[in-house]
Amino acid sequence: MEFLNVINDLIKQYLGELGPLIILGVLGLVLILIAVSLMVSQPEDPLKKLQRSTTAPKADKKGKKEKLRNASRNEQLEKFATFLEPKSEEELSAIQLKLRQAGYHSKDAVRFFHFAQFALGIVGILVGVALVTVLAGGQEFTPSQTAIRVIIPVVVGYFLPKYWITRRVEERHEAITAGFPDTLDLMLVCVEAGQSLDQAIVRVAKEMSASYPEIAQEFEIVAYELKAGKEKDTVLRDFGTRCGVQDVSAFVTVMIQSATFGTSIAEALRVYASEMRDKRVMRAEEAANKLPTKMTLATMILTVPPLLVILVGPSAKGISELGQ
Repeated sequence: MEFLNVINDLIKQYLGELGPLIILGVLGLVLILIAVSLMVSQPEDPLKKLQRSTTAPKADKKGKKEKLRNASRNEQLEKFATFLEPKSEEELSAIQLKLRQAGYHSKDAVRFFHFAQFALGIVGILVGVALVTVLAGGQEFTPSQTAIRVIIPVVVGYFLPKYWITRRVEERHEAITAGFPDTLDLMLVCVEAGQSLDQAIVRVAKEMSASYPEIAQEFEIVAYELKAGKEKDTVLRDFGTRCGVQDVSAFVTVMIQSATFGTSIAEALRVYASEMRDKRVMRAEEAANKLPTKMTLATMILTVPPLLVILVGPSAKGISELGQ
């Protein structure tokens, strides 16, 4: 007991009154990381492997399709699927849609997202513990100050992936909006040259990859889905939902209506492409009209104080000299 009391006194001397709790927290994190690493590197049970090999010839067609669909998934993350994926289907669909709008189309995107949140949260805990121990420089903190220094890095680390995804979605929407008029013009040229809509989509995906890679990637996905035999209406609706841009959704509606009523796709593209060009000009004019308003505040901050110093300064100095 005396030995434990000596260790406790030493910990409190170097780490403060909360030293034992900090040590226990660090040990708990170390044990969690060791457990996770052991679970990831755990070899497969030979009995399960033998059972899978014996039942493989008897697998039905649905099982083969499911295996083919999940073949590219990360097997290490598969072990933590219940931990790294939301239980609700609506929440899972919402986060999948947001990640696709950000440009992440991998099957493991949701798992990587939640794993990044978990890992950065652990890193935040370690950073917070380091702030109150190693980097404190012998300074003692109250319990509230210690909690703030530990909680803030954890919150920042946990919400950093969500902020990154939100920024990626906004940037991708802007890029798609900027490149969509040129894409429509190229598609109109391809359709009027005699190509079908499917061939025009493939051509657009190839030609626009250098200037607008975001919209080219979306059209490439559309081309692959059409080649796979998916219905055109479903592919176009998924395209509009995946992009999340109003102009693209309106384009999808125009294409579906044109195919439904049997009207000319080239004529519909010509009218809509003209509207997109006019809309791009209107956006440029709107940005130009906003510029003077945005510059007013900066102009006042940079010009009014120097003018006041120049105009009022000599008078203030003369008044001060008369008072003396």
